[in-house]
Amino acid sequence: MNALLITGTDTEVGKTVLTTALAAYWQKYQPGRIGIMKPIQAGSGDRELYTKLFSLNESPEEITPLYFAAPLAPPIAAAREGRKVDLGIVWQTLSKLRSSHNFVLVEALGGLGSPVSDEFTVADLAAHWRLPTVLVVPVRLGAIAQAVANVALARLSHVALKGIVLNCVQPRSDAEIADWTPIELIQSLTNIPVLGCLPYLDNPTDLDKLASLAANLDLERLIPLVI
Repeated sequence: MNALLITGTDTEVGKTVLTTALAAYWQKYQPGRIGIMKPIQAGSGDRELYTKLFSLNESPEEITPLYFAAPLAPPIAAAREGRKVDLGIVWQTLSKLRSSHNFVLVEALGGLGSPVSDEFTVADLAAHWRLPTVLVVPVRLGAIAQAVANVALARLSHVALKGIVLNCVQPRSDAEIADWTPIELIQSLTNIPVLGCLPYLDNPTDLDKLASLAANLDLERLIPLVI
């Protein structure tokens, strides 16, 4: 499938940074058209950022098929507006983007266990739509347990998890990265490859920098999906 789901262990862990880095890498090094999709957005943020950074051949509704004003879990935000979370609209939009683009990056909301509707979580969506998935894990105390728990959820839900990317949400020393997110231990406990670690970025909109950081990840496990 010419799509990749970027999910995480929680909110504010670096999904947008990784999505932006992969999009910047694609535009700089890969031929063909890339699409970016945030299936559901509650509150302002990602759709506006992607529209600003990239020249996407997409309407705002294609970038974000479902938009709710309140920055809450989608079923709660939808209920406040007297609406339902219609995942059929999201699927139709994703199918259209896949047919008109060489590759589509799909940034999930919240974490792998976050609800997208009253019945489905992000993990359920990834499994039902058979989306290859990468998990973003923040570099902080407790990251090992978060990685193990989320990989267990991915397996339980039959998610095609291709790898883990570590992300420094705050400035971290090499010692902190090694102590809080030891790659060999995480790989041993999860049996999922760690594709690399993104450093803290003062300017997360520097596309050249983002592209170079993405190039330093072990993309061989992801790139074959898009050639």
